[in-house]
Amino acid sequence: MSQPQRVTLALTGASGMPYGLRLLECLLEAKVQVYLLYSQAAQIVIKQEIGETWPSRAKEVEAMLHTRYGLANGLLQVFGREEWFAPVASGSNPADAMVICPCTMGTLAAVAAGMSDNLIERAADVSIKEGKKLIVVPRETPYSALHLENMLKLARLGVCILPPNPGFYHHPQSVEALVDFVVARILDQLAVPHSLMKRWGDAT
Repeated sequence: MSQPQRVTLALTGASGMPYGLRLLECLLEAKVQVYLLYSQAAQIVIKQEIGETWPSRAKEVEAMLHTRYGLANGLLQVFGREEWFAPVASGSNPADAMVICPCTMGTLAAVAAGMSDNLIERAADVSIKEGKKLIVVPRETPYSALHLENMLKLARLGVCILPPNPGFYHHPQSVEALVDFVVARILDQLAVPHSLMKRWGDAT
């Protein structure tokens, strides 16, 4: 798989928002065009875990992030859950890959069942039917049998299930290093080059 030109990143209302926002930052640094989708519950989690209050309108979020990251026009587009005219809503214009990070068990179940009740679910459905890379980062513990069955169902469809379980062999000294471990694994799955951490077996 070559580096994708366009990636859909969906933020849902699970804990673990630092993973999603760090991934967004890394994708933009790599000059990958990002379609950012988010739910109302994600806004609540962003406030709780990051201490930021995101505007209610997607275009205001887009303007805020453009200013924050100093982005060129078109590199980031932000869409709300009900924006059905977004490119990702149609198989005629899918992104090269999609990541749901963090992913609630509700979103996981909806995707596994083929639901398309909002733009996040529809974009995931499009990714599966068009044979595009879909990475789900489920944030829950412990997993119930139902959660595991939904993950297995998606895995059998070719979806990458990537729980945010950081390793410790790189001797992390901060929360940021633990976050980067997981984000590095996501970027590897997307074939996006990075230097977030040393790889296993590399010289220290």
